[in-house]
Amino acid sequence: LTPFKPSGARGQITSNMSSRFDSDEFEEGLLRISQKTFSTDKYIFQEGQYLESETISEWIKALNPTVADLGSEASIEDRKEARQQAPRYLAHILEHNFLIQEDDKVKLAGISIGLALNSVDYFRIEGNNFETPISDSTIEKEGKRIAEELIHLLRGVEGLEEVPVTIGLFKQQPRTSIIPGSYFAYATVKSGGKSLEWNNVNEKYVLFPSNDATNYNRDDAERFSRFKEDVSTYYPNHNGVVGRGLYINDELQKISIDIDFQFYGKTEVIGFTQYIAGLVVEAFPDYVIVEINVKSVAGQEALILKKPDMKEPFVHIY
Repeated sequence: LTPFKPSGARGQITSNMSSRFDSDEFEEGLLRISQKTFSTDKYIFQEGQYLESETISEWIKALNPTVADLGSEASIEDRKEARQQAPRYLAHILEHNFLIQEDDKVKLAGISIGLALNSVDYFRIEGNNFETPISDSTIEKEGKRIAEELIHLLRGVEGLEEVPVTIGLFKQQPRTSIIPGSYFAYATVKSGGKSLEWNNVNEKYVLFPSNDATNYNRDDAERFSRFKEDVSTYYPNHNGVVGRGLYINDELQKISIDIDFQFYGKTEVIGFTQYIAGLVVEAFPDYVIVEINVKSVAGQEALILKKPDMKEPFVHIY
């Protein structure tokens, strides 16, 4: 929708999420889930306009368990145990709006809400850092509890009393992870309703190369290994080739590859990029979106992009 209207919670996502990997996928994944309910052929997208930063902060606090107040005289160990008994499950709430056009006007026709859930609860006590892992079963249980409570809060917001709602549950990765988390469930709520109908989401990010990638899909792991070997054959002095693959319903949909090199001239960058662009066509199936970022210590040197409807990859050398 134009002109652009920023969300009232603009910028809050970066401070609440574990990493840039998670925050990007949290938003993009919610768009994919939203299309199941709000088709791009019919609905117009707009950033969330109903939940302000203060509201989101208050709701996050209210929807998370309350940590027992042991008083200032309590030991660090006792306060640590109290926090472990009431971990912070909910990290962030994301709102997307969907509108329909009637004559020359648009009106709100539905909203999507993303709930970012922690797989690890990080906290500090008197300068000491602690962390509490949260199991998948607990994440799912608490995520659905939070969603049930959230829908009642949403119905109390002016303008959201009757609209259909889609709520997605997103599991964050630990802070040290170099792959993003993913959505594992979503629910739909009918116009004016408060009951949630849950559906599973089969999405997963996999790191290449890794044992996890080999165990998940050996053929894709071997494709990546051959690609990496071909890269090394052309230019053996590379610093690394790392891929992040998105699987939807157990099929590889997209792989983003970072290639780090030390180049000694512009012609090296050009020649290497052209070589990699040729490899992409043969290395991965046509149905997979392939994005390759060629980098050096100076920054990004080139971008290669191959989509299913492209016979030749798009290549840009910076």
